[in-house]
Amino acid sequence: MNFQETSKISATFGMPPPSRTRWGTMKHMKILLIEDDSAIAGAIVDSLDAMGWEVHHESAGLPGLDRMGEDQWDVVLLDLGLPDLDGIEVARRAREGGSFPIIVISARGEETDRVLALELGADDYLVKPFGMRELVARIRAVHRRTSGISPSGTDTPLEVGALSVDSRARRAFVGEEELTLTPKEFDVLAYLAKDPGTAHRRETILQDVWDMNWYGSTKTLDAHVAALRKKLGDPRWIESVRGVGFRLQPPQ
Repeated sequence: MNFQETSKISATFGMPPPSRTRWGTMKHMKILLIEDDSAIAGAIVDSLDAMGWEVHHESAGLPGLDRMGEDQWDVVLLDLGLPDLDGIEVARRAREGGSFPIIVISARGEETDRVLALELGADDYLVKPFGMRELVARIRAVHRRTSGISPSGTDTPLEVGALSVDSRARRAFVGEEELTLTPKEFDVLAYLAKDPGTAHRRETILQDVWDMNWYGSTKTLDAHVAALRKKLGDPRWIESVRGVGFRLQPPQ
């Protein structure tokens, strides 16, 4: 499919065509697309390929899961309406063995679908039809948040009691034990670790950690905090502050 054909298909699905000169200088990324609609997949693959990004496409959930385990991905784009497994199940299984960012792309616009996908570990949710420029912006935003840039503005690991959070390496330890965290779980933990002992408002955490792309429900944050408490080994690490939000502190 050539650039002109891609532009026509992009317009059909609400995706403005890319600019080869403007987007061709963007940082190279390796992206896995799991999408069963061949026309939409073709438009996305060819458009992102025109930017110099490496895009691999799978049209079903099980092959997509196999491909996830075969390589390292900067971002996974995941449709929900797949022919073999529902995309929600794909996201759940992916989070059991991977830590790469996932952006759901789906025609399902209901809040329940968005919240469920985000609770299972998706990093963003984009409703079809969407513009290609918006998709690129979401990819860049998610990659920026999960690429190892320190939220504290320093390379020095954050130390909170026995907890150590290294934002540059995106690794967290309690004592000598390394925690296995999803990208968003790590982001929440690093955010709280920047200012231990301080009560952070739910709305502020959602705005800062989920950027501009969260969808209004605090259930997503609650699910991530619950997962973190379990992985930290002691729920007292993250205290609920009634009417406010959460604070991180060593268990007393």
